[in-house]
Amino acid sequence: MNDMGSLAHTLTASGGTESAGFLNDLVAQLWPNINVAGCKMVKDIVEPILASTLPGPLANLRFVKIDLGDVPLHFSEVDTHKTSAGGIQLEMDVTWDSKSDIELDGSMVPKIGIERIHLRGRLSVLLAPLTNVIPCIGAAQVAFINPPKLELDFTDAANIADLGIISGTVRKTILGIISGMAVLPNRFLVKLDNSSDWFKTFQPHIGVMRLTIERAVGISGPKKSGAKRLLAKIVKDVPDCYCKVTVGAEDEWRTSTKKNDHDPEWNETHDFLVSDFDQNIFLDIDDDDVGADDDIGEGSISIKDILLGGGSKEIALSHKGEHTGAHLTVHARFFNFVSDASALSASESQGEGQFVGLATILVASALGLQGQRDELNPSVKVTWGAKEFRTAIKTYTPGTDIFNPSFDQAFRIPITKDLVDSGASFRIALLNKESETGAVDIPFADVLNGPNAGVADTFDVGDGATVRVSVFLKGLQPAH
Repeated sequence: MNDMGSLAHTLTASGGTESAGFLNDLVAQLWPNINVAGCKMVKDIVEPILASTLPGPLANLRFVKIDLGDVPLHFSEVDTHKTSAGGIQLEMDVTWDSKSDIELDGSMVPKIGIERIHLRGRLSVLLAPLTNVIPCIGAAQVAFINPPKLELDFTDAANIADLGIISGTVRKTILGIISGMAVLPNRFLVKLDNSSDWFKTFQPHIGVMRLTIERAVGISGPKKSGAKRLLAKIVKDVPDCYCKVTVGAEDEWRTSTKKNDHDPEWNETHDFLVSDFDQNIFLDIDDDDVGADDDIGEGSISIKDILLGGGSKEIALSHKGEHTGAHLTVHARFFNFVSDASALSASESQGEGQFVGLATILVASALGLQGQRDELNPSVKVTWGAKEFRTAIKTYTPGTDIFNPSFDQAFRIPITKDLVDSGASFRIALLNKESETGAVDIPFADVLNGPNAGVADTFDVGDGATVRVSVFLKGLQPAH
């Protein structure tokens, strides 16, 4: 395995949690400043995303007032330890019950107010890289280990008949924004040293969990109402079950549908990237129905708990907080990442949805851009096979160097056997707005045969411009 010892030792290595009295005192003193900064972030970051993602008339909503209230975030159960990559990781529970004063207004909907925010979650704060120059920490990366619980209390829209739809849509959209920015594997980066190297700051995944959804027993069917319930009695409806699985902010995976079965058996397997052993596996069984699918039951278990339990677990399913009597049996196996090119051809990773490794592309910066600063909107596009990613598009603001922009973004591509066999090159393209201004191809063989199966360099993309990129490959090795 690695120098951390056995998997079981790694999973139980914590020295225990501590209180966060000093941190809460500090946050309380800083809260007026945090409130102002937080309100600006909400306006600058959240509002454009609301405009692009909310449906219909809700897309016109804009913040006309933002005040997060005078109740600060509260932290507890702090656990501190060194990471395998040499940084420091702090994990802590965060709760926030704030009496806020937030108003959203739109041209096509009545004004909507949010008077309270209830937030619960567990944060991971990564401090890396560590340096010998004050403040001795290059950057902090903040993320929720699992999607947080968020409740919003609305005010002015209370008289709207479809308030439930509006509040649910706004809440879901905000949770989606949080997940995209700061739910593992996504981390919110705060540079403490502007010269901090993204190649050293980035914290890689710790491995892959191969999860098999085996079978469910005792499925009685969804809780139907009205016409659906009457129809179910007439035709003796038997559920057509499928299972949805999510881990962190990664894409949801769904099994096939087993028709007319109270005890469906799938035995279907999928690989999930793991950033932290405390990440939860969320399982949701639905009935594939005409129109909207019906919820049957859901359950969850942490990756740590299922691995410490030997890899197999029978998970009780609940519906709206009530036990259904049904159970779902799952099996998990963990693989470490290794810098070994031969591991990419592992014969046991051949099934659909199974990885042979992981390619990670780090885009640090571009240098030497030409043109008028107000006309520059640079970004970098990464392509490998059918996979394509793009960094954020940069815009000139006072105090920024638009001619030498930093991107500090990571893109992860699970490697399947067909990708290895294709030998496709990694293509790094520099864009201005939507136009490509230059590109470079990095041959797969160069990466595979590079030091520790990787390359890290400043690549010439033409016209005097360069892009600083790292590409590295990891194979899989079963953990013991």
